Amino acid sequence: QVQLVESGGGLVQPGGSLRLSCSASGITFSIYAMAWYRQAPGKQRELVARISGGGSTNYADSAKGRFTISRDNAKNTVYLQMNSLKPEDTAVYYCYAVGGLSNYWGQGTQVTVSS
Repeated sequence: QVQLVESGGGLVQPGGSLRLSCSASGITFSIYAMAWYRQAPGKQRELVARISGGGSTNYADSAKGRFTISRDNAKNTVYLQMNSLKPEDTAVYYCYAVGGLSNYWGQGTQVTVSS
């Protein structure tokens, strides 16, 4: 059974930082590309950042320079370090794994940026 379990969300003030984690089980983690998506109320789910099995990364324009995606294949975990957070970063953040014909979603973790 495949599971993606996110953690690290919460309430943070503007300008603050959070680190999200996504722990995967039931997949050969190292061969999967991993990504973080987010969905704000009333908006479509959007890609935030993606990392290949080999470590290549790409980011949404809104995340460039502020967010960093990384992975630890030994721990089957992908991270999203988020700095300089803005109120518009408020959303549910989802972990996503894709490999071959298979793809999986986590249950999401809420990030709220507010003073």
